[in-house]
Amino acid sequence: MTAPATPVAVITGASSGIGAATARQLAGAGYHVIVTARRKDRIEALAAELTAAGHRATAQALDVTDRAAVDAFAAGLSDLPAVNVLVNNAGGALGADPVATGDPADWRRMYETNVIGTLNLTQALLPALTASGDGTVLVLSSTAGHGTYEGGAGYVAAKHGAHVLAETLRLEIVGTPVRVIEIAPGMVKTEEFATTRFNGDTEKAAKVYAGVAEPLTAEDVADSITWAVTRPSHVNIDLMVIRPRAQASNSKVHREL
Repeated sequence: MTAPATPVAVITGASSGIGAATARQLAGAGYHVIVTARRKDRIEALAAELTAAGHRATAQALDVTDRAAVDAFAAGLSDLPAVNVLVNNAGGALGADPVATGDPADWRRMYETNVIGTLNLTQALLPALTASGDGTVLVLSSTAGHGTYEGGAGYVAAKHGAHVLAETLRLEIVGTPVRVIEIAPGMVKTEEFATTRFNGDTEKAAKVYAGVAEPLTAEDVADSITWAVTRPSHVNIDLMVIRPRAQASNSKVHREL
């Protein structure tokens, strides 16, 4: 009897934060992780780390907004026995300006990454996920995709788009052997999210978490992703909202200042 093939999980945006933490945890759960991001050096270092720890990991530089590159990436996976999991993690926020003065270029970039990037990977890998007989599409959205807040309209609009993509896909492919999971984190403190949002302004970034004793960590979210993905095949976690205890809503946060 031949041993079952190692399940394969593709993780986008794996160069840091939640994506990197998810790669580590899924690798630890027995998956061959294929880590993608634009920063080739980061994902190659991550793949080397995981391989040195005895796991299976492959790095592939990829811009999720480049459809030709995404299609080429998907075609390059054809030699694998199966592709079982897609974690659509690539995304992010840019700016915190009100609607009246928000930069349309920032809005466009957020939509391209959070929504079109998710669409590109999902479309490209859905045939392989279906053919596996036990596929999972996971969309990392945000609590921003479920409730708005001042200064966040561009990011909120993009994450609403990601949420609706997941919700609609689940309706459209019901009856196929593919689950659609949405994980919606609230306040997560990672090394880059807020700094990127404020264009490298570390002082503004620090204010996001000021007085919050324990915001979520990348590992907290990765743990939730791994738990959802590793449920029995017939169990679909449609939506998981995860926040730190100090955050009651997008606009209600307990701070000890």
